[in-house]
Amino acid sequence: MADIQFVPTADIADIHDTDVRSCDIQFRNFGGTVDFCGEIHTISCFQDNGLVKKTLNSPGEGKVLVIDGHASMHTALMGDMIAEAGVKNGWAGVIINGPIRDSAEVAKMNFGCKALGSNPRKSAKDGVGKENIVLRLGGIDFVPGEYVYADSDGVVVSENPVEPK
Repeated sequence: MADIQFVPTADIADIHDTDVRSCDIQFRNFGGTVDFCGEIHTISCFQDNGLVKKTLNSPGEGKVLVIDGHASMHTALMGDMIAEAGVKNGWAGVIINGPIRDSAEVAKMNFGCKALGSNPRKSAKDGVGKENIVLRLGGIDFVPGEYVYADSDGVVVSENPVEPK
């Protein structure tokens, strides 16, 4: 994977306009790293973080894991231990269409984390879900192998890495 450099999402939107996609979901920042980017890897799961744990325990090579939890706020899809595994394995961060837990600990980590909110309830651990599929979130497609940029302004997806100004 190519080593990509962070570019602010507002700059990307200004420069590349219709060549990039901006996500409409108003995610909250939970990680200690607010600005992050990387190649997209995807998971779709519902109230089960088994695949999330497995994936973040594998080499991340600077990628961003995008998780569609179907906006269920019933159970958290990531906590501090799984986030720590992501840090140790070189993941740049996660974007979760669902909640996390252990948010105070996740906020201390050198790890990007955007999610809908938090819930202390743990999820199932059965590994039920799909991996490396196109996810449709916030009006745009998150395609494995494309690139995502996230910061306090939002989330932008590009087919190719964006060059800084």
